[in-house]
Amino acid sequence: MNGRPPSPHVTVLLICTGNICRSALAERLGRAYLAEVMGERAAAVRLVSAGTRAVVDAGMHPDSALVLQGLGGEAGDFRARQFAGHLAAEADLVLTMTRAHRQDVLEQAPRMLARTFTLREAADLVAHLGDDEGAATDDFAGRVRSLVQAIAGGRPHRSSSEADDIRDPMGRPVEAHEEVGLTIAAALLPVLQRIAACDVPVGAEAPTASRAAL
Repeated sequence: MNGRPPSPHVTVLLICTGNICRSALAERLGRAYLAEVMGERAAAVRLVSAGTRAVVDAGMHPDSALVLQGLGGEAGDFRARQFAGHLAAEADLVLTMTRAHRQDVLEQAPRMLARTFTLREAADLVAHLGDDEGAATDDFAGRVRSLVQAIAGGRPHRSSSEADDIRDPMGRPVEAHEEVGLTIAAALLPVLQRIAACDVPVGAEAPTASRAAL
């Protein structure tokens, strides 16, 4: 897409503001989930994150890290990084925490509209897809890219609203981080489930989000 050379891997980019709470938690939770359901094949999905006003090189916020641990993930060596347009251009799917973040992405990478969604928008669109979406090609990366096209195809039939935004827990009690973590998990895991299912041979059982540590 957009002149990029074909790749056997896919990249999912997660965006928030500081890249120390929402997108950081989403990145590491998503990695833990994919490792569980895909095993060694999880390396075929590159899950990364960045912030539109990142606290560059900072570790994950301790409250978000605590919530992440309760969800089955680990902050590990996480370090925040600043979003730049080339990160979106290199991604197969961009998931933002709010509509404002989505706009920030598109201002720097306007050709990414068909691959950029708020996380909750993507989850809602995925829920309305048929089971065969993403099965148009034989290779995993091609199936995921077809899946993203199908997600984008549902956008005209859906209205965006404030409900698509996942609020920033920064400066709020740990309970706010927990609420945000559960909201992210509820939206992210079904999307990753569909991505992981693109790697399942015909006739095999697809992974389910219930296998995550929720």
